Amino acid sequence: MRDFLPEDVRRRQYVIDVVRRVYERYGFEPLETPALENIETLTGKYGEEGNQLIYKVLRRGEGASTGETDLALRYDLTVPLARVVADNRGKLPKFFKRYQIQPVWRADRPARGRFREFYQCDVDAIGSTSPVVEVEMIAAVSEVLQALGFKDFTVQLNHRALLTAMLDAAGVEAAKHADALIAIDKLDKIGHEKVKEDLVARGIQRRAADACLSAFEDLNAFDAMVRKSELGASASANVAAIMTLADATPAAGHVKFTPRLARGLSYYTGAIMEIAVEGIGSLGGGGRYDGLIGMFSGEQIPACGFSLGLERILVVMGERAMFSADVDKSGPDVLVTIFDEMTIDESLRLASELRGGGLRVEVYPETLRSGKDLGKAFKYADTRQARFVAVLGAEEVNLGKVKIKNLSTGEQQAVPRASVVSALAHRPSAIGHRPSDIVDRPSDSE
Repeated sequence: MRDFLPEDVRRRQYVIDVVRRVYERYGFEPLETPALENIETLTGKYGEEGNQLIYKVLRRGEGASTGETDLALRYDLTVPLARVVADNRGKLPKFFKRYQIQPVWRADRPARGRFREFYQCDVDAIGSTSPVVEVEMIAAVSEVLQALGFKDFTVQLNHRALLTAMLDAAGVEAAKHADALIAIDKLDKIGHEKVKEDLVARGIQRRAADACLSAFEDLNAFDAMVRKSELGASASANVAAIMTLADATPAAGHVKFTPRLARGLSYYTGAIMEIAVEGIGSLGGGGRYDGLIGMFSGEQIPACGFSLGLERILVVMGERAMFSADVDKSGPDVLVTIFDEMTIDESLRLASELRGGGLRVEVYPETLRSGKDLGKAFKYADTRQARFVAVLGAEEVNLGKVKIKNLSTGEQQAVPRASVVSALAHRPSAIGHRPSDIVDRPSDSE
């Protein structure tokens, strides 16, 4: 859990705004849920390992002495969404599409790009079993990554029913399927041999473990195994449909069928997806979870979702120097100085006028009693990366002018007070594209 300094916050907000804008263009509506959920809402939804990472909250007040827990910090945004849909089904449209950008908490071991408190950027669609749902999600997250400057990403695609069919064909008993998927989900992280050891340690016969892992290395063998069952054949057709339709979207060329993809969460029931970047790992993932909402409502409602990991994206973009100077710019456009006690009100009025013209303005709070103090003000403006310094003394007030110094060129001139806003706002060296401008105006890359 971390503090975020100004530069961190600017970068985070830039990425969040890009994500938000793209999600809204795809018809997803905003939703927020509380940080805390009832403990029974979360437990049993994430599998054995997931349950161990939930931050539990002790009872308070009169129940504090019992040592019992009744609440928990949310582990993800999907289970709270399922609860919301179950509680508000009559108020929501037949096909409900929502996005949610909020923090979640996991009692995990911190690592590169992995934290105990982190933001997820989710999109989910409720109410349809059509493969168009998966395709639209893949397209949306692909467009987000492209807008942020990513080109070398792959959307890995698989299906839980294909994995079930493969495990059956390999001889893994149904009661061990969940354990097998937890182990298989670590294949890219720990490698073939350690996954085999994990499978055997979980009570899966070595011959069955070998058959599973061999299938991931031979697509023809994998296909032959899954097509032995009607379930596998149907899932294979679903994956093929998603891949074909994705070619008509911004995700074209990025989607790849990946048999080893398992996704460890236990609530997935259909297609599963993960964003992978070469040499980096996962930037997010998701899948279909048609049974989760029914755990709360008793009504089986189809659903599918995708989550982008904000923290991992920020880490990678920082390491690759993908943030523009406009995003990282911290300082004001203009630093307004206070010449003496008599001109404080005029300096404040000037600052208000400049802000009203769309400029970012900071007022230097100390009065300029000497040339040395003026030098300190200019030095401070330089450290703040200000573009201009405005000096407004009694003489300037009487003449109706403002002295403006361009810190990039060193040029200094007196500008009529009535035209100072337009003079600064329209100079090429004045305001560039601020982060807020970038995210509110579509670009060619999007």
